[in-house]
Amino acid sequence: MDPVRSGSFNFSDELWQASESTYRAILDHPFLLGLADGTLPRTAFRHFVVQDSHYLRDYARALAVCAAKAPTEADVRAFADDAVGALAAEQEMHAGFMNDLGLDGPGATVDDAGVLPTTRAYTSYLLATVYGGSFAEGLAAVLPCYWIYARVGEALLRTSSPDPLYARWIESYGDEAFQAVVRRVLKLTDRVGAELSPVERRRAVGHFATTSRYEWMFWDAAWRGERWPV
Repeated sequence: MDPVRSGSFNFSDELWQASESTYRAILDHPFLLGLADGTLPRTAFRHFVVQDSHYLRDYARALAVCAAKAPTEADVRAFADDAVGALAAEQEMHAGFMNDLGLDGPGATVDDAGVLPTTRAYTSYLLATVYGGSFAEGLAAVLPCYWIYARVGEALLRTSSPDPLYARWIESYGDEAFQAVVRRVLKLTDRVGAELSPVERRRAVGHFATTSRYEWMFWDAAWRGERWPV
């Protein structure tokens, strides 16, 4: 999915350009390569699903703050809906993965695994940015989770995966409903970006680049089986 185009170099183009190499590194990461060819160890996917459930709770909070700062009533409603949707994903989509991975039995809860270092760092950065920064800064910080997942889902959907569990995950992010949500956020991004000063644009680009790197780190943490060192 390309950035929203209007015949000129839009703010979304500038953001993506700043993190193009990060996105390429994400596509080349062993976690996603294993997801696509079916060789990803279940332990790595389990790590990802558990930490993603923790992540989405705070991501929903970040979206709620974006809703509170949004410039129009329509934007407020859209981000509020997305916040609810993030929680619904944590409760619904992940429930099926939890069952398949044996994480829904007695004593097997998501909370037992704890929030691990990369998840804690990523969500802390997100929340600090949306609370302490402008709407544009917060939007740039939450955008990679929309946009990179849409791009990854779109790329992987072309071949999907021989593993039915991984194919289901790919389909959830590659389908048109999710892609439409991302297009809506990108239109808002370009609208907001057109009114920013050069200083504000640089700040927003910096946040986008940072959380894009956190996206790579999140998959890498699952691949490595990250734990607290002490």
